[in-house]
Amino acid sequence: MMRTFLITFAAATAILAGVASAQVASTTTTSTWTNQHGTTFREYSTTQNYPVITDPALKPSVGVILPETVKVYELPPTVTVPSAETYSYTIINNNPVVVERKTRKVIHTWQ
Repeated sequence: MMRTFLITFAAATAILAGVASAQVASTTTTSTWTNQHGTTFREYSTTQNYPVITDPALKPSVGVILPETVKVYELPPTVTVPSAETYSYTIINNNPVVVERKTRKVIHTWQ
């Protein structure tokens, strides 16, 4: 009886430990980017005369690394998001794209 209890207890503990470590290992990202941000990026790019990249072959999506040939810009001063200094943006095919500044990895796009 005690042996069965210990085996059951050990199995349950192992399962719970696996669930806990899976929860720690997975990351959940909460998007802080709104539709208004996309509009702001478009308008600010126009006022700053930033060129719009038009290339039908370039279809950025979340996770893609933009090539060095794509010019990215600091976020407009009116955009306030956590860690704003770590992001840049550009406009590709009339769609705003936010990237991690250091890696150039796309983290958000608008259509």
